[in-house]
Amino acid sequence: MSKVRRATHAGTWYTDVKDDLNGQLEGWLSKAKDSQKPARAIIAPHAGYYYCGACGAHAYRQVDPATIKRVFILGPSHHVRMSGCALSGTEVYQTPLYDLTIDKEIYEKLYATGAFDTMSLGTDEAEHSIEMHLPYIAKVMESRRNQFTIIPILVGSLSPEKEQQYGAILSSYLADPENLFVVSSDFCHWGKRFNYTFYDKSCGKIWQSIEALDKTAMNIIEQMDPAGFTSYLRDYQNTICGRHPIGVLLNAIGCLRQNGNGVKMDMKFLKYAQSSQCVSPTDSSVSYAAGALVIH
Repeated sequence: MSKVRRATHAGTWYTDVKDDLNGQLEGWLSKAKDSQKPARAIIAPHAGYYYCGACGAHAYRQVDPATIKRVFILGPSHHVRMSGCALSGTEVYQTPLYDLTIDKEIYEKLYATGAFDTMSLGTDEAEHSIEMHLPYIAKVMESRRNQFTIIPILVGSLSPEKEQQYGAILSSYLADPENLFVVSSDFCHWGKRFNYTFYDKSCGKIWQSIEALDKTAMNIIEQMDPAGFTSYLRDYQNTICGRHPIGVLLNAIGCLRQNGNGVKMDMKFLKYAQSSQCVSPTDSSVSYAAGALVIH
């Protein structure tokens, strides 16, 4: 297997021209406020930058590179059916800005748990949920270039019990202030092409119903309630593609809470957006949200 994962979505989902990409990211970041800093974990979208780049900046603006040595990236699997989680078989992830090095030592520790498989190179390079975060990570961490590593984790369709298992494994890493967790997720995919057309007319127009639906989920996530999030998904079937990475994060938080030690945590969403505002049953949209977890 190749030791390098190419930037396979550069040039389509985002620009592959370094100066253009750098300027674009700087522009979005400059317009966001750092009200939830320093983040220990962020939730940010993974669609094309044209649609969600500005929204994602509100999460990445909360990152303080001075304290970070490792970046865990949890992305959902869009193309391969998985009941667990998988790690990359490569050593380097390319971006148009600069290459990011995978942390072999952490990978060895994760493999030692017996809970992780290995992605094929084809699966790795076809998946966009992790790659779409790499340029943003490279940008916000550029002052520490070559001084930090990444830990990409592809998350499958996990049962609530599996989310608890992986949350427990990762909780000690979440507790470490030298680690940053990036959780990759878009929110509601609405429309016939997504086979999801839930509409609560009491909310107003379709896009307002979608926003209310998403913000109900966001409120549960802010409460850091994994069981509540599982119940919400069961009740509404909202097409949040990163629901399992979010579930793993919430269970990792739950483990830290159970361990006590007076740890105070604060989870907040800072931005919400939709690709378009649906008003007709023939319309479609994808929602995006940017959130950050601070551990005091």
